[in-house]
Parts: sequence; structure tokens; C-alpha cells
Amino acid sequence: MQILINKGIINEKKLTVIFLLLLSICTSISAQRKVRVACIGLAEHGKNAYPAQLQNMLGNEYQLINFVHSAPNVPNDKGYSKTKRDAMASRPDIVIINLDVNHIKPPTGSSYGEFEAKYRALISDFKQLPIKPRILLLSPLPAFRVDSNHISNKILLANIIPIVQQVAFDEKLEIINLYPLFIDKPELFPDKIHLSSSGTALVASRLYEALKQKENKDFDIFSEIKEEKKISNFYGFECADFTFSGRNCKVVKPKKATKGNPWMWRARFWGHEPQTDVSLLERGFHVVYCDVAELFGNAEAIELWNKFYKRMHQSGLSEKVVLEGMSRGGVYVYNWALANPGKVACIYADAPVLDLRSWPGGKRNDGAEQAWAEFKQDYKLTEEQALAFSNSPLNNTEKIAKLGFPMLHVVGDADNVVPVAENTGPFEQRILGAGGNIKVIHKPGVNHHPHSLQDPTPITNFILGAMVINK
Repeated sequence: MQILINKGIINEKKLTVIFLLLLSICTSISAQRKVRVACIGLAEHGKNAYPAQLQNMLGNEYQLINFVHSAPNVPNDKGYSKTKRDAMASRPDIVIINLDVNHIKPPTGSSYGEFEAKYRALISDFKQLPIKPRILLLSPLPAFRVDSNHISNKILLANIIPIVQQVAFDEKLEIINLYPLFIDKPELFPDKIHLSSSGTALVASRLYEALKQKENKDFDIFSEIKEEKKISNFYGFECADFTFSGRNCKVVKPKKATKGNPWMWRARFWGHEPQTDVSLLERGFHVVYCDVAELFGNAEAIELWNKFYKRMHQSGLSEKVVLEGMSRGGVYVYNWALANPGKVACIYADAPVLDLRSWPGGKRNDGAEQAWAEFKQDYKLTEEQALAFSNSPLNNTEKIAKLGFPMLHVVGDADNVVPVAENTGPFEQRILGAGGNIKVIHKPGVNHHPHSLQDPTPITNFILGAMVINK
């Protein structure tokens, strides 16, 4: 066989050589284009380690490199220095840092300062690389050993995780809080220390989700807030406090806003049991707050929220918002949803008040006298009118069901403050009877507190699923 190329003759043998040469060049270019991911810190070697499992999930476009030398802790200069040197030499595009904290011994915690200083130094070194890698910080896993000579969950929550969050805030780095994903899963730690293969698969899955998240690179909502604002640390994320229409407002932005700029609006009790808020921030949601306490979702509250919604939407957040109603916040979110059909993606309500005659009306002898008086004043009701009040969310279930958005309630079955039998129980029955979409997660034996779930994954998944439906 002969082929004519540029008026010359190339025989089959020469063509084969050229083909192999081109194939070699293309293979080399393909290899160079792989995204290099350096995993630093606690990650055991082998096929069950999270880097290996993450490699399988990401495929050939990525190259995962596990830089672990006998799981060095930070003050171990020999192991620490070698890990850092090798990782930097790999010229990573992405760096995942999950440092060991087992060297920090109770009760003095004398190594906190050293841990933070070397954490910051490690990050600084990677930031100075010409390639400017993306850096993700991982919070420590829970501690299930009861030996008082070792790290405890109390120390993790009070001291160590806040250090990681502060570093993430100061350095403007992504942070993934692994602690809540495992706090209710001690069975994934067979020896109380190391993760099983199922546990490392969970870590890998969460990191895969983070690495594959679609980002809106050109959006920064803080540039749209023209009011004077104060920036503070909200669990590692930047929170802007400002005044709007005479009300205290907050906007927390994610490290990487996801496509469409989704957001969650917390109705009440800012910062209380923030597991879901933080989980959504990690996934590119914004979290906002506009203080309308204590108006119990009346016309004034609705009007204030209408103005705030308009401002947030005009600032670039999505048309449909996720509403989070905790306790009495349930009244706020459902009343606003009724006044704003088409603007709600879904509602997550936690131990929600759905009948104001149940709370504060039914609990006045248990310390809710002031709330009952405020409710009557907000709605301009006499005592008799208040006792006959029929415009709570429980009274509007058919209208709410017709709005079409999905609802999730999380309730404690032993709640004696906002009894399930007087609120979520009949609300669920009426919503389902009217063709609405509601799911209830029951917590057996739990009272009104604690709110939320230790691991917010079921709540997060519900909200992410609702966002898919609303696309």
C-alpha cells in the first residue's frame, strides 16, 4: 500500500512509524492534562483508602496521589516535612488536607497553637506554588474511643474544628465538615479509630461531589450589598451583617457559588443547630436571614420579607428559595409561602409551630405568656378572638398543598412544647389528603430540643432533590 502525501510517497512501514509517534505524543499530552490531586494527612494506603476510592470515582481525567507517611501528625517534623516536600513537588492542581489531631492530648490542649501555626504554614506554602492549586480543608472525624488519654468529641467541637474553620475563613479556602457525616455512625469505625472501607467510601463520595460541583465563578453577592456591612466568620464561611428596611439581615456566601445561585432562607433562631445551613453552604448555596421577630408571620412580617426577597433576587439569587422554619419559624415560612406562590422551591420545617393556639396559646402556663401577648398584639386580637384564631398554617393546608412544592418536617415524637399531635401530625394528614407532597422524619423519644439531625444528610438530600425538580 502506498499513500501520496504532499507530492511524496510514504510507504506503509513509514506510515506506521508516524502513527505510533503521533499516538505517543497524544498519550503524553493526555497524561499531562490529568488533574493532579494531592491528598495530605490521614488517609491509609491501599485500595480501600479514600484516595484510591476517589480515584475510581473520578476516572482517568484525574490522578490521585496519596501523600501519607505513616499518617504523620503535624508536630512530627520529620514525617510532616517529607509529606509537604513530596506533595509540593508533585505540582498539584488540587490539594486535600486532612491533618491528624491525635497528638493533641487532653486536658490541656497545649498543642493547639502549634497545630494551627503549622496548618497555616502548610497552606501558605501551597498557595505560593505557581500553579495556584485549589485547596480543600477537611474537618477531623469524630472520636469514638472513651480513653481519656486521647482526643474526644468535646475537644474536637470546642477547640479543633473551630481552628480549621477559622483557618478556612481567614484563608478563604473551601472546607468540608466530615464530623457530622460520621457522628451517628460508630459502626463505621471497627476499632473505634480507623474507618472501614464503607466509611472511606463515604469520604470519597463526599469529596467527589465537591470536586464535581458546577461553579458560578462570576458571582459575588457581597458586591451587590451596598449597605454598610460587617463580615464575620460563620463556621468557616463569610457572613455579611447589614441593616435593610430597619431590620437586621445576614447573608452567608459559599466558597464557590453553584450554578443557578440557589439559596436557603432561615426564618428564626439564626445559628441554632446550623448543620443543614453549613451542609448547603459547602454545596454552593447561599444562606440568608431577615429578622422579623417577633411578628409571628403577620402582614407586617410578610411585607418586610417581600422587600427582602426582591432585594435578594435582584442581587442574583435564584427565583425560587428554600425556606427553613425552625420552631415558631414554621408559621413564618408557611405564611410567606402562601403569599408568594411560585417563589418557593421547598420547605424544611423543624419541630414547627403550625397552630398558634397550640403554641404559644396552649403553653401559656409554661412560660409562653409574653409570646401569647405579642401574638395578640401583632394580629390585633382580643383574648377571645385569639382563642378562636383560624389563620395558622394548619388552617390553610389545602391552599398550601395546591402550591405544589415539597415539604420536609423533622420532629421529636416526645415534643411537649410544640406537640406533634397538635401540629405536624394533623398538618401531614391534611396535606396528603389534599394531594400535597410532604415527608416527616420522626425522632423517637426526642423533645422539642435538640433540633435538626446530627447528620443533616437526609435534609440536605431532600433539598437537593427539590432543586432538581424545580429546574
